[in-house]
Amino acid sequence: MGRKLQQKEIKEQQLILLEEPLSPLDYKEAYRQIRNYLAGRYVGATRDEALLAEVIKCLFCKLYLRKQGVQFTELNTPLSIAKEYRQAFLELRDLLPAIFGLDSLFNQEEDILLDAESLTYVDQKLEGIDLDNWNRDPFGDAYEVFVGSVVRGQEGQFFTPQNAIELLVSIVDPRPGEKIIDPACGAGGFLNATARHLVASGLTPYEIADSIFGVDKDRYLVSLASARLSLITLSSVNVLCADSLIWENDDENTLPLKNLLGTFDAVITNPPFGSRIVSVSPDIQALFQLGYAWRPDRQTGKYIKQTKLQSTVPPQVLFVERCLSLVKPGGRLGMVVPESLISGRNYRHVVDFIRKAANIKAVLGMPESLFKISGKGGTHTKTCLILLQKKDENESDGEKSKIYMAEAKWCGHDSRGKQNGRDELTEIAIKYRKFLSAPLKEYSHLGYQVEENQIVDHILAPRYYNPEVYDALEELKETHDLVKLGDLISSKLVRVTTGDEIGKLSYGTGAIPFVRTSDISNWEVKLDPKHGVSESIYKMYAKKQDVQEGDILMVRDGTYLIGTCAFITKYDTQIVFQSHLYKLRIMDHSKLSPYLLLAALSCEPVQQQIKAKRFTQDIIDSLGDRINELVLPIPKDISRQERITSMVKKAIDERVEARELARQACLDLIDKSSNHFT
Repeated sequence: MGRKLQQKEIKEQQLILLEEPLSPLDYKEAYRQIRNYLAGRYVGATRDEALLAEVIKCLFCKLYLRKQGVQFTELNTPLSIAKEYRQAFLELRDLLPAIFGLDSLFNQEEDILLDAESLTYVDQKLEGIDLDNWNRDPFGDAYEVFVGSVVRGQEGQFFTPQNAIELLVSIVDPRPGEKIIDPACGAGGFLNATARHLVASGLTPYEIADSIFGVDKDRYLVSLASARLSLITLSSVNVLCADSLIWENDDENTLPLKNLLGTFDAVITNPPFGSRIVSVSPDIQALFQLGYAWRPDRQTGKYIKQTKLQSTVPPQVLFVERCLSLVKPGGRLGMVVPESLISGRNYRHVVDFIRKAANIKAVLGMPESLFKISGKGGTHTKTCLILLQKKDENESDGEKSKIYMAEAKWCGHDSRGKQNGRDELTEIAIKYRKFLSAPLKEYSHLGYQVEENQIVDHILAPRYYNPEVYDALEELKETHDLVKLGDLISSKLVRVTTGDEIGKLSYGTGAIPFVRTSDISNWEVKLDPKHGVSESIYKMYAKKQDVQEGDILMVRDGTYLIGTCAFITKYDTQIVFQSHLYKLRIMDHSKLSPYLLLAALSCEPVQQQIKAKRFTQDIIDSLGDRINELVLPIPKDISRQERITSMVKKAIDERVEARELARQACLDLIDKSSNHFT
């Protein structure tokens, strides 16, 4: 069907395609309608990957027909529309052989498989979508709708939301004449955004094809990335199927890019992450410095590599070293990383490695909901965008630099993936560009400056340094004593311990409450904890835990409950509490009332500190030993202290009395013998 294009015609048609910039789809709803329609009509396949392949063909054809000035009206029949699409597809196979080769998304013999009515429906939906501006990605929206739950979220691969892609590309700022690579390119989100960024900088699609490189070990994703980038370059692209950590392609041959290590101007990537993923074999791991165990030097605080390999190394750790090896001195690295990688105690050696090899230019904290539109159900993993600039060999480790930090609260959708119209990522990009030209005159959580020598204990999480948290305390200096909890602990006025894990087999063995984080609410232990234990199990832990009236339980680990407190009353002393809870005890009530401490721990300035100082530990968040860093605002006015103490005591007494009355009423209802409380 149709005719083969001659070489001269191919060149002419390519020039026609290049006359106007290609652009993105604004309306995911159109793709959802297309997907649902095709799933019901397409004979031969209903898998989303197959449906996406047909939509990609239609996208190429629609753009091609538009550039040729072909417009359909109500006079066109489904058969005539289908004929135009099939002819356009045949010509595109000659124009873009890289997309239709044996190792590509489509093969040379393949045609558009949709029937005439389906092609007409798809054309009508694409006609209503804005395909003529550079602000969005036409392929990205389709990919997200069609295969989001199929290939994303596998082996730690999560689709990066478009606004995060745009933010990272904007701060890396790829420039004409530079070579850019994504060594974990997936379906090509960063490659596409980089290409559009370069087009906006004045590069032609032909020049872009020689500037951008992508690597991924998933052949299907490589095919998608190649097609996605070819929508812009209209030529062969440098996207390869290989393992960037092993640096071999999928048939175990040496990667053609191997000799390009250390030659790229920029790396922009979101590598796979996850503590349970086995990234490489021990032989390959041994080639990475970060594959070995590291120990801190007690005198200098610097980390020293040991001779022993670590038992397991998460892929995100090795990708840090790989990405730094790809860029030349002075080159830039933009990377999506789990916050735990740049704040967790287990990864302090990684941050030390980064600080030795590169200057940290920016660290941007993302909301926990960012990736909840990603993968099968998405992930609540808190992430950060980091921007590094590789040091020259003669550049000293101690060179001073200013780090731009921000902590976004909103990313355009909530934790269920529902759009809420509140997106702070664009504003962060604007503020960062202003920061590059002049020092910040004012700051907020969307932009503040941290000196490199102000970094504490290799912690790079932006929320740890959020100035808004400390401003709230500064406003109280005149009327309050600002007391560090760690000082109260070191002076032995306050004692802090944690609980124990008793094992699931102990659950339900008796009626004595086993108190977990979910059982702490509104300053009290809930009426009916989910799990009870036997008297014998209680006795195993009673002496060690030593729960007394006046103690305070506080959530140490978890998600949203960290910092939540409960006051132990005379009715609550016979309990066992889990390891994710602190127990705080004031040793001298004449010096500090436990009721006043409870109010201080629960007040807004302290809760803000807790949010800033809790870090992700691969699975859950934890405040950890950073509880010692909390600064408590204690009123200087003694009468005010007494009034607050009285208020808290009254609130607890009344609430607990009501709780015990409710408990007693339930027991009396069934004539269950029990002693009335007094």
